[in-house]
Amino acid sequence: MKKNNKNAAKISRYMSEFLYDYAPNFLTYSEHTIRSYKEALSLYVTYLESIGITPNSLDIFHFNKEHIEGWMKWLSNTRNCCPDTCNVRLGSLRVFLQFLSNKDIAYLYLYQESKLVKRKKCFKKKVEGLTRNAVTAILNEADLSTKTGRRDYTLLMMMYGTAARIGEILGIKIRHLNLDCSKPFVYLHGKGGKRRTAYLLPRAVTNIKGFIRENHGENPNPDDYLFYSRVGGNKGMLTEPAIDKRIKKYAVAAHEKCSEVPVDTHAHQFRHAKASHWLEDGINVVQISFLLGHENLNTTMKYLDITTEEKVKALATLETEEEHNTPKKWRNNESSLTSFLGFAR
Repeated sequence: MKKNNKNAAKISRYMSEFLYDYAPNFLTYSEHTIRSYKEALSLYVTYLESIGITPNSLDIFHFNKEHIEGWMKWLSNTRNCCPDTCNVRLGSLRVFLQFLSNKDIAYLYLYQESKLVKRKKCFKKKVEGLTRNAVTAILNEADLSTKTGRRDYTLLMMMYGTAARIGEILGIKIRHLNLDCSKPFVYLHGKGGKRRTAYLLPRAVTNIKGFIRENHGENPNPDDYLFYSRVGGNKGMLTEPAIDKRIKKYAVAAHEKCSEVPVDTHAHQFRHAKASHWLEDGINVVQISFLLGHENLNTTMKYLDITTEEKVKALATLETEEEHNTPKKWRNNESSLTSFLGFAR
């Protein structure tokens, strides 16, 4: 094995560990997010290959700021990626580099350099809002006389009631639920592997308990997903595309009865709608940010299109509160860098 293959082997091992162990077990339950990480790294490897990097020449400095900036230009000019897509890819690569820095302090400078790479300017599309009437109309489309309808109703009620991401809802296991205490709640596992608590209203608790009895029995397995798929014979996690397909079906039907329902409704709109409705109900932006699991208050303010006056109030509140309180692919000597690092063409 040539000199630089030692570093290439290490990179290959870390990529595999990140994609197939660390990310799905410690970062997110969302298949969509995992796929985004894999696509970003695959595209980065493809870019390195396009500039002549091979398994024998690959080294850690190929992940520095200069190469990342070259990759961003390549994504835009060669792959015709829009600015928003380029930024998503950059974010995914940064997560991987942060993982690398945690594995080996010698790689910390790469993560720090990646944060200096400028994001591309883009005009973010506003999420089309769902009114309270629209949410009710969609929920009413679930056929409660069928098992699937009762599942969908419970899932949508939880998604709206907690303002959780669809991946967080689908990642709920029986052991994450605490339904018999004075203030019932569920643990949600969000982006970056962060856990937060979402409290459940009595009506939701009643529906969830009934759903568990019907679908999991009187002695449910704590490690089973609350909402599961029988595809393959096992109780696997439902997929986000499958749920979005169900939501669109309900939205089309609901639109005929309530014009406020967008026919192209998708799962994330329930989260956005709940956050907007909390704001309408007078809940402070700082509290909403906490409930949504946002790390940065500015994220919430952009998310809700907060007015300047509301921003001032939120920041004032925040200041007051602060005052108080792997497969061994490296053994493969194929000449293709893509194959060497485990990304099929």
